[in-house]
Parts: sequence; structure tokens; C-alpha cells
Amino acid sequence: MKDKVVLKASEAEVQEKYTMKAGIIKSPGEIIVEEIPIPKPKRGEVRIKLKGSGLCASNLPVWEGRDWFDYPIEAGNPGHEGWGIIDEVGEGVEQELIGKSVTGLSYHAFAHYDIAKLENIVLIPEKLADKPFPGEPLGCVMNIYKRSEISSKDKVAVIGCGFLGLALIQLLKSKGCEVIAISRRDFSLEMAGKMGADHLVQMDDHQRIIDTVKDITKGNFCDKTIECTGIEWPLNLGIEITGIRGKLIVAGFHQDGMRSLNVQMLNWRGIDMISAHERNPENYISGIKKAVRAIEEQKFDPFKLFTHRFSLEEINKGFTFLKERPDGFIKAILTYENFD
Repeated sequence: MKDKVVLKASEAEVQEKYTMKAGIIKSPGEIIVEEIPIPKPKRGEVRIKLKGSGLCASNLPVWEGRDWFDYPIEAGNPGHEGWGIIDEVGEGVEQELIGKSVTGLSYHAFAHYDIAKLENIVLIPEKLADKPFPGEPLGCVMNIYKRSEISSKDKVAVIGCGFLGLALIQLLKSKGCEVIAISRRDFSLEMAGKMGADHLVQMDDHQRIIDTVKDITKGNFCDKTIECTGIEWPLNLGIEITGIRGKLIVAGFHQDGMRSLNVQMLNWRGIDMISAHERNPENYISGIKKAVRAIEEQKFDPFKLFTHRFSLEEINKGFTFLKERPDGFIKAILTYENFD
């Protein structure tokens, strides 16, 4: 009988098996990538071997720095737009889920692995499994659309044609709405036209925009206005271009202080101002599931809006692009396909 050969794993192999790369915001404007232990799922949790994560504008304040943040930030945080494949499950979770492509809600997705609660994952259909699928922003798009209570007869203005605005324009056109796209960047307006917007308006002079929308709508202004900028001036612009008994949907993420609003006009016209931001995880998951169905039904195609891809090691460059929004930029994603 031959002696058994015992192979001793090299130090590199052990490290690869038990550790992963993760982005850590060490200080404002500086993310380092380090090796940290791979997390283990607890009861009711799954571990996702991530294929990638989106970069969200809501992450910018953490990256830029604010007085109320403590650094370094926890590894992988605030990445929350991950997708990938379940590679391990915790107690109480069916083993059959291992190998399934998923997206959903997890909060340390600037890393090669992340943990999510079972109820916070959404299965990605096989025909979409090879696509980048940052579920959280796709769920946001659907929840904003739902809160807008859109009718096919509506004239709708979309202020700000970044990722959210352009995705919403596609959904609005699939419903049959007349859409006015208002944006600062020429490239964004060009993209809005490609998404089907009926009218393209440069976001430059406040009164000129109001006059233009008034002309387009024959003096009635808009039935619905969706503000997607997160900036005070366009929010007030939204009030002024929304018609009597119309709805102003606040989809922009306002995160840099108080806002002064034209409440006089809001009241006089009887405008309903709605915050489209969700905080209930169940609503987020519902929105992601609706996004999957809408994509399958070809009501919108988010994949053409992922204009820039970066590796985990290039995450600082990705955030720089997100902040500066150079010509041709809509949304950046991190991709981790090359690690094993």
C-alpha cells in the first residue's frame, strides 16, 4: 500500500481561502483595499460571492467626508448595490440556494463577499444572470414610479437625467406619457432623447425653463414632476412647473442641509409633494422584484445606463467620476469577475 501524500497548502492558498479583498474608506477621499476575513453567514442569512456593486450618489458624503462621520469606515461599507452568487448559507436556510444568482439588500458590498438576510435577497432570472444587476437602485426606480401614480394621459417633467431620471423616462414612455426632460448636461439630454423623451430642456435659466414648459403644456404646466437632482434650486423649479392639483415627486436624495421652498405656490396650486424614498426593506425588495419583471417585459433597459466600470482596486477613481460626472457618464459599477 502506497503511503498517503499529504499536501500542505501554501500560505497564499490559505490566505485566498479564508480572506477577501475589501474597500475601506480610511479617510475622506481615500479608500484602501485590504485583505480581511471572509464573513460567515449566521442563522437566516446567506453569503454572496459578489460579482460587483454599483456606486451610489448617496455614498459621496461618506467618501468626501463630513464632520459627523468617524474614520475609518467599516470594511465594505457603504456599498449597498451588490449582486452575485450565493456560496454559503446559514442555519435554517435551504442548501439548494447555493449557486443561485441574486441581488438585494446588503450593506458591505465594496468587497468580494457580503452577507444578506434571506428575506432581503431576490433571485435573478437565468437569462439576466450574466448582466450587472445592482438591485437596490433598480428597486428605487420602481418605487419612485409607483409613488408617482402615473396615468398614460399625464404630461410628466423629469428634472435631472442621471441614472434615476433616465430609467424613469423609459418607464414613463412605456406607459404612454408625454415626457419633458430637464437636465444640465448636454450628454444627459441626448440620452434622455434616446430614452424616448418628447421634449429636451436645458437646465440653465430658471425663468426660461418655466416659460418653455408653460408653452409645451399650453399654459397648464405638468400633471406630475419628478425631481431627481437632490439640489434646492431644481426642487423649487419643480414646484413652479407643476400644474394645479398636480404632484411633485421628490426622488432626489437631499443630504446637504435644510431647504427653502416656495410653499406659497405649493399651497396656491394645491400641489401634492411626495417623498419617494423608502425605508422599509420589504418595500425595497418588492421594488426589486418589480424591476426584474419590468426588465423581462422590456419596459425599461437599465444596462445601457451603466456607462463606466471599475475594478475594486480602482474604487477611488470610480468615486471621482461619480463626483465630477465627466461627459459620457451616467452610472458607474464595480465589477469583481476576475477574482476566484
